[in-house]
Amino acid sequence: MPAWNADSILTLARGFMESRILLTAAELDLFSLLASSPLTVQEIAGRLKAEPRALTILLDALAGMQLLSKSEGRYYCPPELAAHLAADMPESVLPMVLHAAGLWRRWGELTGIVRGQADARARAQTPQTEAGQKAFIGAMHVVGRAAAPAILAAIQPGRARRLLDVGGASGTYTLAFLQACPQMQATLFDLPPVIEMARARLAQAGVLERVKLVAGNFEQDELPPGHDLALLSAIIHQNSPEQNLDLYRKVWRALDPGGRLIIRDHVMNPDRSGPRAAAVFAVNMLTGTAGGNVYTFEEVRSGLSQAGFERIRLIQPSGELMNGLIEAYKPGG
Repeated sequence: MPAWNADSILTLARGFMESRILLTAAELDLFSLLASSPLTVQEIAGRLKAEPRALTILLDALAGMQLLSKSEGRYYCPPELAAHLAADMPESVLPMVLHAAGLWRRWGELTGIVRGQADARARAQTPQTEAGQKAFIGAMHVVGRAAAPAILAAIQPGRARRLLDVGGASGTYTLAFLQACPQMQATLFDLPPVIEMARARLAQAGVLERVKLVAGNFEQDELPPGHDLALLSAIIHQNSPEQNLDLYRKVWRALDPGGRLIIRDHVMNPDRSGPRAAAVFAVNMLTGTAGGNVYTFEEVRSGLSQAGFERIRLIQPSGELMNGLIEAYKPGG
């Protein structure tokens, strides 16, 4: 247990304040605007059509947090920060910050959700907008591109030839597998608008000819058959146990005999109190899904076994990242 005291508790309670300042700056795209040249409040207000007094207070707070520089009445985003926060930078985490801004509303309903208030849950689970979906997919790419090399090293795809990436988003992990395994072909399965994002990203990477893009909804549709490796990356936490069992059965049918399934997700400790990041993420699923959660290895193992998988094992436990890995095999082959 940490050595909690009044100051540390109050610091935690007020942590949302600086977070909200950053989220608003991201929503206004201030960092992109101020990456090219220093601007005055009046210049920024004119470009954003913002209220000058409120904008000044926000900009000064960002300067106080050292997220902007201020000199002689002008504000500027230094290159070392712009590299992470400006929209057009290749290593920008702005999509993830914008995704966090989208979570703000639903987390605000947490107390009502815990009290069982149906109206609070309905407000939290308002359908995602097109912009929200784009931010989410972009956020997943930001996370995935950094994590993929270590994940692939732990998975060791070996002689696998036909990958099925279920809910593969814009193709971050598909791309990583294809780059690591020159002999591999892949099928990426996701919702129709997301498939078009994947088409653009994979074409830009020069691997589109090795990928079959299949639009569908894994909650309703069967998965394409004929694969020896399947990936469920950051998928099972959005489902209830019953939904996951149905999904595992669909993956089982999509795999050839002897085929291998890899699940990447948070994996809770047996007593469900950690890792800390997993326990907090479970609350995120509480606010944003009807039945989602973060599961222990035994809970996942039970579902996979019911679906017909065997040789189920935990390849890698979770740390404070979503890097838990579970494998299972379809019998035969």
